[in-house]
Amino acid sequence: MLYDWLKKSLTPRARTLVGSSNDLKRSLPLPIHTNLTVTLELFRSKLGNSPDVIIRSFGSAGEASAPLIAVCYVEGLIDNLLLAELLETAAKAVEKDSEGNGRETAERLARDIPSLALHKTDVLDQVFASVLSGDVVFLMDQTPYALSASIGGGPRRSVEEPTSQTVIRGPKEGFTEDLSTNMALVRRKLKTPDLRMEVRQIGTYTQTRVAVAYIEGIAKDSVIKEVRTRLDSIQTDSILESNYIEEMIQDAPLTPFPTIMNTERPDAVAASLLDGQVGIIVDGTPFALILPVTFFKFFQSSEDYYQRYDLATFLRVLRIAACLVALLLPSLYIAITTFQQEMLPMTMLITLAAQREGTPLPALIEAFVMEMTFEVIREAGVRMPRVIGPAISIVGALVIGQAAVQAGLVSGTMVIVVSFTAIANFVIPSIDMAAAIRLIRFTLMLLAGTFGLFGILAGIIPILNHLVSLRSFGVDYFLPYAPFNRTNSKDLLIRVPWWAMKSRPDQIAGKNKTRQAPYQYPPIEEQVLPDPKAKDQQQDEQRG
Repeated sequence: MLYDWLKKSLTPRARTLVGSSNDLKRSLPLPIHTNLTVTLELFRSKLGNSPDVIIRSFGSAGEASAPLIAVCYVEGLIDNLLLAELLETAAKAVEKDSEGNGRETAERLARDIPSLALHKTDVLDQVFASVLSGDVVFLMDQTPYALSASIGGGPRRSVEEPTSQTVIRGPKEGFTEDLSTNMALVRRKLKTPDLRMEVRQIGTYTQTRVAVAYIEGIAKDSVIKEVRTRLDSIQTDSILESNYIEEMIQDAPLTPFPTIMNTERPDAVAASLLDGQVGIIVDGTPFALILPVTFFKFFQSSEDYYQRYDLATFLRVLRIAACLVALLLPSLYIAITTFQQEMLPMTMLITLAAQREGTPLPALIEAFVMEMTFEVIREAGVRMPRVIGPAISIVGALVIGQAAVQAGLVSGTMVIVVSFTAIANFVIPSIDMAAAIRLIRFTLMLLAGTFGLFGILAGIIPILNHLVSLRSFGVDYFLPYAPFNRTNSKDLLIRVPWWAMKSRPDQIAGKNKTRQAPYQYPPIEEQVLPDPKAKDQQQDEQRG
C-alpha cells in the first residue's frame, strides 16, 4: 500500500534519486533516505505541500542548491521564541561544518541543544507524526536518521473556573483542552511518586493522546489492566472528545444510566484517585473520565468535602429527594387525576376538577405537551448566544405558560408540576444522570396515563432491577446498598466527618485501604484558676 502511494506521489526527480522500484519496495517500512533532497521530496508529497507546514533549509555557502540540514515544523503548533533559537543554532552548526556533510552537523546539533531532549528516529512515518504533533524535526544530508525536539506552543486557553461544575467554596481551577496542562494540574495536587500516568495515542487520523492516571497500590490491578485492554482495543479514525472513549469502553452500552463519570475539576480527579479509582484524561477536551463509579457518586459534589459534614449530608438527601421528584411527580399527577382520584382530599379534588373543567386535553397529553415545550425552551436557551439565552428561556417559559393557562389549553396545576419537576432536575449535580432521569420520566408518564399507579410500579421495578444488575468495571453499580456494605456507607448518602472516614471503599480500592489513622481527640486539661491570696502576696513582694 505504501509502495503504491510512493509510485504515485513521487516526482520524477525523486524517483530517479531513489532508484529502481525494487529498491523502493525493499525499503519498506520507509526509512529516512541519506539524500536530503529525496527525503524532502517524500516529505512534501506526503503532506500535500500544505502552506502551514514550513521547511527551512540551510546549505553551505558555496552550494545554495544543496542543503545540508532542513528544519520542519507546523506553524501555530510551536513556540516561536524557542524556534528562533533552534534556527540560529542550526545555522551556526552548518557554518561550522568543515567537511560539508550533514553527519558533522547532526553531531553538533545533539551537543548544542541537549536541554530540549532530542529524540532520534530512522523511520519517515515517525517524522510525519512528530511534526504534526507540534515537534520540530531536523533532517540532515548523508544522515539516515532525524532529530526531533518538542517545543509545543501556539494558542491555548488559560486555566479558568469550570463552567459546568461550579462551587461556592473550593478550588476555582478547571481543566483545559491541553493534555500537558491537565496532567500538571493533577500532579500539583498529588505530590506522590506513586502517581502513574500512562499516555497512548488513539485514532488513525487524529492521533489523540490519552492519559490513564492512577495511584499505584491504591487502585486495583485488575481495574487498571481492564482499562488498558479496552483502550488498546479501540480501532477508530478519530477521538475528538472524551465521550468517544466513554461510549467505547463503558459497561452496558445500551443503558440510559452513566457507568463512567466525567468532570472538568482537577480536585475531583485527585480525590477519585485517592479512593482507588482510575482517571482518563483526553487531549483536546476539558472533561476527564473517572471509573469505576457507583450510582450514588453522581449525586455528590466536590463542595460536599469543603463544608461541614452535617450540611453536606442534608444537601445529599435533598438531591436524592429532588431526583425522585424529577422522576415521579408528573407520573403521579397523571395517575392520580386520571385513575385514583379517591386518594385526594375532597377540597383538593374539587379545586383540580374546577381547573380542568375547560381543559380540552387529557392529563397525559397535557403533561407531554408541557414537558416537550419546556425541553424546546431549554434547548433553545442552551443554543442561543450567551447574552440573550437566559432571557429567552425565562421570558419564553413565563409568557408561554401564562398564555396557555389563560387560553384554557392547560391547567395551572400542570404548569406548577412541570416547572417544579424541571427545577428539581437541575438539582442533580451530574448532567449525564439528569439526562437519564429526563428520558425515563417520559416512559413513566406513558405508563401512568395507561395503567395509573400500577403502571408506575410496573416501571419502577424493572428500573431498580436494572440498577442492581449493572456493574462498572467489576464494581456493583448500586453499592453499598445492593449488596449492602456498612463500611462503604460512610461517604455516600450520608457523609460522616473526615475523622471518621478511616478507610477507602472496599470494592474500589486495592491493597492500601487505610485512608488515615484513628483520630485521637486532644485531651481536655483542667483550667487551674489562680489563687487570689498568692496574687496579693506576689504584689507585696514586688513592693517590698
